[in-house]
Amino acid sequence: MIALVIIGARTADANDRVAELTKLVSSSSNEKTRLSAVAALSRIDDKRAMKPLVTALGDPSAKIRLVAAVALGKLGHKAALPALRSAASDDADADVRTKARLAAVTIAKANQLPDPFTADAAASVDPRPRTKAGFGNAPRALVVRPDLYVLIKTSTDDSPGKADKKARKDHADIIRASLAEQCTHAANVTSQAQVAQRFGLDLKNVDLSVVKLDVTPSGSYMEIEASLRLAISDNTGKMLSFVSGGAKVQVPKRTYDPKYLPTLRKEALENAMRGMFDKLIAHLRNQPRS
Repeated sequence: MIALVIIGARTADANDRVAELTKLVSSSSNEKTRLSAVAALSRIDDKRAMKPLVTALGDPSAKIRLVAAVALGKLGHKAALPALRSAASDDADADVRTKARLAAVTIAKANQLPDPFTADAAASVDPRPRTKAGFGNAPRALVVRPDLYVLIKTSTDDSPGKADKKARKDHADIIRASLAEQCTHAANVTSQAQVAQRFGLDLKNVDLSVVKLDVTPSGSYMEIEASLRLAISDNTGKMLSFVSGGAKVQVPKRTYDPKYLPTLRKEALENAMRGMFDKLIAHLRNQPRS
């Protein structure tokens, strides 16, 4: 079965190879496609490759996470150190943890920085606000500090249709897990109250809802469309704003089999959340402080 994925996300300049690869890393449901994109980014000596490679450290595929870690080590930008330290300690795969650690040590040496895994280095986060993480060979690492305090409050499947209670719970769990994973691997996001207090961050609660999960024929394809609505509220429960987005998975009718529908719905939901993540982060940053 071959599936095509259509994401409701920003369109990159066709001539910008980094932008094209970045989009594939964050939105493709095909593991081989994401792996090829990460491998291509590893061969590009461009600082813009760092962000999608850091994103790839949160990929469901351990193989992709491993390639991303190695690539970040070769790229050598010290702004990747926080994400690599996190992967070195928290990744579920032992090989990924090893490669992430080696990459972090390599970057530290290239930038004449102390071992990133010593207690002193891990505690050397500067609490002062930073507007931009730096690159280059300055003698001091610019550790990316969190600027958003985000908690996932609820997740539900409110889409029309005849899905049973268990299926709706599964759908709600899928989008919750997808957003939680992306937040975990985003260096500028924290879900820890102690960290938020240290940096003076206001809490933003996010309620997730599936508002559409349809299966419809479209020409020679069967189309699985997921639409999500993310409601943002403050620490008092006051509603602030909403963010919406979605994704479609298309399967040729000749290969479509209803028994694969739960998997296809999962792909559509996960890709919808991945495609919305940057939009959500930008939106949260534009929210007024309490």
